Amino acid sequence: MGFNGIEAPIRPGGHIEPEAVPDKLPQLVAALEKQNQKLTVLTSNINDPSDPLSEAVLRTAAKLGIRYYRMQYFKYDESKSITKQIDEWRMKMKDLAALNKQLGITAVYQNHAGRNYFGAPIWDLHRGLDGIDPTQVGVAYDIRHATVEAGMSWPIGFHLIRPHIQVVYVKDFTWGEARPTNVPLGDGRVDSKFFRMLARTDFRGPVSLHEEYIDHRKPELVPEHWEAIRKDLKTLKSWL
Repeated sequence: MGFNGIEAPIRPGGHIEPEAVPDKLPQLVAALEKQNQKLTVLTSNINDPSDPLSEAVLRTAAKLGIRYYRMQYFKYDESKSITKQIDEWRMKMKDLAALNKQLGITAVYQNHAGRNYFGAPIWDLHRGLDGIDPTQVGVAYDIRHATVEAGMSWPIGFHLIRPHIQVVYVKDFTWGEARPTNVPLGDGRVDSKFFRMLARTDFRGPVSLHEEYIDHRKPELVPEHWEAIRKDLKTLKSWL
């Protein structure tokens, strides 16, 4: 298809369960290497640096040359102080950054749309990452989710968080009556001008294409997925 690698869910219910990582992850990386592919981003359920299983997963990933892993989300409790919760998560991310520095791997936190997601408004993620080296804990900037949350003002959030961006996520959506609906790239609200903005920066990280508008729980739809991904990649390359 023309990709350089995959973003693999290495978490409960993903491609590999965390407990099986020491045995199975090297096999996955080796299988990809035979096809001249890399595991570019490891999608995890990790956000607690004190968890022994998380450290074991990261240690194995780092030894295999995997450079990035996506963190688990933090979610707000609306009955508590928002700023205090951000400051608490900042301390956790500082501890995680110290572990990442020791191992030589980078965590990325995705800005995900939603009422109680830390990072959805972007400004809170900027505050939470203040003083943390972006090569230790950075951002997986998702233009779809940023557009959902910010509408027309998403460029302001992008410029605010740009120094922290290590990975870019790409997908598209339209607005339904009550909520956004995922659609093929180019058929929705995501503005192709974003990629011209990105090109004017010093960003050189991976760009990860997400196809989420066909039901992934039905194996019989796999051929439809392949065709959809091919079309989305063609659109993405034209934008890039």
